[in-house]
Amino acid sequence: MTDPDFYSRDRPEDSDLPEDRPRGGGPENPRKGHRTILILAAVLIIVIIIGTILIF
Repeated sequence: MTDPDFYSRDRPEDSDLPEDRPRGGGPENPRKGHRTILILAAVLIIVIIIGTILIF
């Protein structure tokens, strides 16, 4: 059997630490929009290359 208080015995009462690396991609992540533009540009370049090959 396990003791339910085993892990909480030696912890201080206020044991929650502030998060040093916030999760999520909210407005704090300014590079998210750049990634979408780069993906669309890469797809457009690939389509242009394939279209050029098929035409000639």
